[in-house]
Amino acid sequence: MRTPPDASLGRLPPSYHAAAPARRPSLKLARAHDNAIPPMKSSKSARPSSKVTLGMVAEASGVSPSTVSRILNGTAVVSQEKKDAVDRAIAELGFVPNPIARVLAGGRSLSVGVVTQAIDSPYYGVALRGIEEVFDAAGFVPLFASGHWNAKEEQRCIDTLRSRRVDGIIVLTGRLSDESLRKLAKELPVVVTGRSLKAPSLHALNFNDFEGARLATHHLLSLGHRKIAFIAGDPVHPDAQERLRGYRAALEAAGVKYKPALVLPGLFHEDSGVMAAERLIDSREPFTAIFAANDQMAFGASLALYRRGLRVPEDVSIVGFDDLAGAAHCIPPLTTIHQAGLELGRCAAQALLELLADKTPTTQLPEPRLIIRSSTRAV
Repeated sequence: MRTPPDASLGRLPPSYHAAAPARRPSLKLARAHDNAIPPMKSSKSARPSSKVTLGMVAEASGVSPSTVSRILNGTAVVSQEKKDAVDRAIAELGFVPNPIARVLAGGRSLSVGVVTQAIDSPYYGVALRGIEEVFDAAGFVPLFASGHWNAKEEQRCIDTLRSRRVDGIIVLTGRLSDESLRKLAKELPVVVTGRSLKAPSLHALNFNDFEGARLATHHLLSLGHRKIAFIAGDPVHPDAQERLRGYRAALEAAGVKYKPALVLPGLFHEDSGVMAAERLIDSREPFTAIFAANDQMAFGASLALYRRGLRVPEDVSIVGFDDLAGAAHCIPPLTTIHQAGLELGRCAAQALLELLADKTPTTQLPEPRLIIRSSTRAV
């Protein structure tokens, strides 16, 4: 009802009381008004989605509302014909399911949480794409959050994701304790990478970093190199520790003495590779090859060598680890260990889907492979 003039002042003006009562419109005018806006017809954009109910979808598709609900949350055991009918009704009516109502009703949110370490990481960024591909095909929506290699920040991410009622969580490596992950798995399915961990409702995917590092170092040894420097990763990372162990094992197997002076600290990014290589050159410790614990540090080391007038591979051979997309396109193309982030993301997502289906995941990461390109040569 329209608010009368001056109603906010607590009284009505005389002119309002004196006004003649509104006359009822003629039948002709009423009909013209009724026909001014024709009734809506069913179409994909005919109704605002906020006004379309689950009951309307059920009526249009010829099934019960409970069947529609079960189809939406993935628990229905019905014929493909009924599923197709519901899908058509949803599309025609413009129905948008309410995820909060679905969760409160005991269904799934069809969303999963993903705790990565850095959204802009060349390695983890590709892994996120692999995760997105698998979940998109399965009808799930991934929610991404960055832990920045900080256990407290990772826990905050998990708490936030749980508040969104996600159906499961993927943790890409990180620094959360094994006990924290086991505790989380008691509440919802968990997949974690970079760990060797077993627990109910938890699946761990661990790449063989030791073997990858052993292969990289053995390749340089087979080319005649004996003074092989190693740019290590952050020592708090299990994968960094394993790659150092693989480097040392290959030297020992070849009868080459391990020299601490040839091991430089790094932090898995390009700048740390530059600084490590510059420190190595300034130390005047003889070396003919560098094995960097990831491709990003190998890129940085190559830049440092270039700045100091050293050529790759004529003066120094370089091997990386990960096989990032840029490894095949840098100059010269980088010899590296293949550990594709895309495969990691796909495997992690597939494993979580298996857990959500109450299956025991069988997904495992492939073994490391040496990719030989132009950054290494015999001495």
